[in-house]
Amino acid sequence: MTEEEKLMYDEAKKAFDQAYVPYSKFHVGAAVKTKDGKIFNGCNVENSSYGLTNCAERTAMFKAVSEGYTEFTSILVIGDTVGGCKPCGACRQVMTEFIKKDAPVYLTNTKGEIERYTMEQILPYSFSKEDL
Repeated sequence: MTEEEKLMYDEAKKAFDQAYVPYSKFHVGAAVKTKDGKIFNGCNVENSSYGLTNCAERTAMFKAVSEGYTEFTSILVIGDTVGGCKPCGACRQVMTEFIKKDAPVYLTNTKGEIERYTMEQILPYSFSKEDL
């Protein structure tokens, strides 16, 4: 892991540990890095009305946006998975709003295994503001 990946991993792991998952027991943490180097983390937050559950990736991004940050240079996602924890389709779409196509997306797990992609690789042909 690079130094950047380790910093983001540690922040995402803190959020992973705080996940509110009484139904699925599936903890997820995420960390986004802003263009000026600030890191925001987030965890998944479940609800008994499953459609109202919020994923870790969106929690981290929305937390950053609520603080005035709207451009992220990378994102890291951690789950207790085999291989890297993959974002759902809704998270991938939200990620395209704030993360450039060539930006790194780090998908990891609690064993520290890491998969490296770009935003475009995990959601090619995304719908964006240019499509409006």
